[in-house]
Parts: sequence; C-alpha cells; structure tokens
Amino acid sequence: MPIPINPMAAAAQAMPALSNSAAAAVTGASGASPTTPFSDLLTDAVGQVNQLEAQAHAAVTGLMTGSGVDVHQAMIATEKANMAFELALAVRNKAVQAYQQVIGMQF
Repeated sequence: MPIPINPMAAAAQAMPALSNSAAAAVTGASGASPTTPFSDLLTDAVGQVNQLEAQAHAAVTGLMTGSGVDVHQAMIATEKANMAFELALAVRNKAVQAYQQVIGMQF
C-alpha cells in the first residue's frame, strides 16, 4: 500500500534553505531580523529555484553524456526542481490573488 505524501513536507525537504530562511525571518533566529523585507525573501526563493533547475539540468546532461550520473540522481534532481517551481508558482498565484482582492476593495 503506498504511503501518503504530505506535499508541504515534501516541498520543505526539497528546499531546506528556503524554509530555514523563511523561518528565520519570521522568528528572528539565526541572526536574521524579524523585519526582513518580503521582496528579499522572494528574491532568495527565486534564486534557489533557479539553482535547483541548474542542478537538474546538469544532472540530466551528465546522464545523457554518460559522465557518471545515475538515473535516480537525475530523477531526484529534476523532481526537486519541479517541486520547487510548483511551490514558487503557488506562492506567486496566492500573491496575485491577494493583490487582486485588495484592488477590488472599496474604501
């Protein structure tokens, strides 16, 4: 019987640096101030997504050229990049939705 996967836990495992920096920004741990600008968090997240995509691209290229990359390593790298992208896209969609709700408010 397959084990159910918690998508949020899987996304947090795929992007540990992002979850650590976001937690540090909220709690003020690790020397980060609790007033870290949201734009900096988004910039860091996009950079980490790009880094995971580059690692996946390198793994697939290594697999195709036969330079010692195993199939499972390439697959894990591509799935990490895919999950990171999907999480970033979900955050973007929620931000756009919130912006549209604020714009639609009557004052």
